[in-house]
Amino acid sequence: MKSCISTYSYFQLYGGGSFTHFDAIDKTKELGCDGVEFVLGDTPPDGSTPREFALALTAHAREAGLEVPIYTTGADFFCADPEAAVERICRHIDIAAECGIGLLRHDVAYGYYEGYDGIRTYKKVIEKVAPLIARVAEYAKSKGVRTCTENHGRLLQDSDRMLELFTAVNHPNYGFLCDIGNFGSADENCAVAVSKLLDLIVHVHVKDVLIRSGMSYAPGRGFGRSRGGSYRRGTIFGHGDVPAFQILSAIKESGYDGYLSLEFEGMEPVIEAIEIGTENMQRMIGDLA
Repeated sequence: MKSCISTYSYFQLYGGGSFTHFDAIDKTKELGCDGVEFVLGDTPPDGSTPREFALALTAHAREAGLEVPIYTTGADFFCADPEAAVERICRHIDIAAECGIGLLRHDVAYGYYEGYDGIRTYKKVIEKVAPLIARVAEYAKSKGVRTCTENHGRLLQDSDRMLELFTAVNHPNYGFLCDIGNFGSADENCAVAVSKLLDLIVHVHVKDVLIRSGMSYAPGRGFGRSRGGSYRRGTIFGHGDVPAFQILSAIKESGYDGYLSLEFEGMEPVIEAIEIGTENMQRMIGDLA
């Protein structure tokens, strides 16, 4: 497996011009990684267009000797204007294709949109979004790009719900971005949950989380709550409660040999946290080789 860092890991440093996405690429190279994951939206911080920004970042990464295995952006297909959501993702697919990035990750849904008056079940959400995701996957295939979705967003985050989503979409160009820590937001055992989706994995996010029981008092700043009421806080990879090595061992044994993207979203000093987390990730990769 190969080491990678998501530009999202540096998000606390962006703003004001003192640290940019280009600096994030340089730091990722300095830490000895093989690749960098771009997390991009519709309004680049430098005033350029999404296409211009992505092309500039890609050129900078490749000049530094880094691969760009995946282009990540948000999406919400369960909304008042799903056709606009499809059109937007297709434009990002066009950008990924022009950059020569072969994998694009998009979200699916964030919740029940204002004005929705149907039954509020995840099955109804899957029924609405699956045909749209299949259309996007087919469009991406025509551009030489594969699409994927991670276990993210609570509404369609559980392993069984994810399995239902992939079954409903039923498109070979659509895969699973496995975030090894995110199943905990739906109160699942992360190792067991990941094991259900091993055959669908096309990319992996590694992160770590501190977990405290919802039966105890609130730990304070930095902690959010899972859907079932446990307390969770992002932390340095290797310092938390996610059984990372166990999960990565299972992923490796399943035949996956691609990139692991570090995601840091904790309270610790960002650069030091990323450095330590990268060291832990690279050590695990070495132990699994």
